[in-house]
Amino acid sequence: MFNLGNARASHFLPFMSVIVLSALRLFGFQFQGNIFAMGFFSSAIDGLKTVITAIGAGIGVWGVINLLEGYGSDNASAKSQGIKQLMAGGGIIILAQTVIPLLSGLFGGGGEGGGEG
Repeated sequence: MFNLGNARASHFLPFMSVIVLSALRLFGFQFQGNIFAMGFFSSAIDGLKTVITAIGAGIGVWGVINLLEGYGSDNASAKSQGIKQLMAGGGIIILAQTVIPLLSGLFGGGGEGGGEG
């Protein structure tokens, strides 16, 4: 009878490697030689850039609302919080538009960020 209390991690290694390789295959990774080629990677980069930009825009809008509330009630701390959120949202948008496309070059996708091409 198999007792899980006496099982070591090395007993599960072959099973876990099959699960990991199957999951990678499911998400579009293809094994070519000694590396995984990512078929879906360019569309994932575009989606990630869109999501991060939307998060930054949401933080910026929240900052504008706090800033306007601070001016409406003459509350210095709300104004300060609002301007911090507005600047943080703008910074996130700038990072999303400049850094995220560079990921495709990092993994050899050959997109905007360079790589092979």
